[in-house]
Amino acid sequence: MNGGRFVDDHLGYLLGQANHALYKNFDFHVRKAGLSAIEWRVLAALHDSPPLTVSQLAHEVLAKQPTVTKLVQRMAEQGWLTLQADPADQRRTLVGASATGRRLVRPLLEKARAHESEMLRALAASEQAALKKLLAKLAGR
Repeated sequence: MNGGRFVDDHLGYLLGQANHALYKNFDFHVRKAGLSAIEWRVLAALHDSPPLTVSQLAHEVLAKQPTVTKLVQRMAEQGWLTLQADPADQRRTLVGASATGRRLVRPLLEKARAHESEMLRALAASEQAALKKLLAKLAGR
């Protein structure tokens, strides 16, 4: 601890502040595309991924499974997602991004990459790589 205020040195607070700084200006682009934050996270998670189960997807987008179940149904009705029975277990549904969903999210992915680069420009390339590696390690990946 640095002896200052708790929030100035607490990892959870610092991560929260960094997350807020990263997304506060990007959220405009998500809303302009007609998506909610969680719809953006779903399409971003699925755009270059094999189909996931609803529980895997819920884990990826940091949401509860019942919330994601309802969301997936709505997004599939909009044509953004595909749903299919899991061949390994017919009780599970596999969720994938449809061609329409991929087209919708592609420009946002490019904007997200550019926004991330802008946010990280104060760090050297080695610091950026180290930061991402450490965060992935903390996240258990």
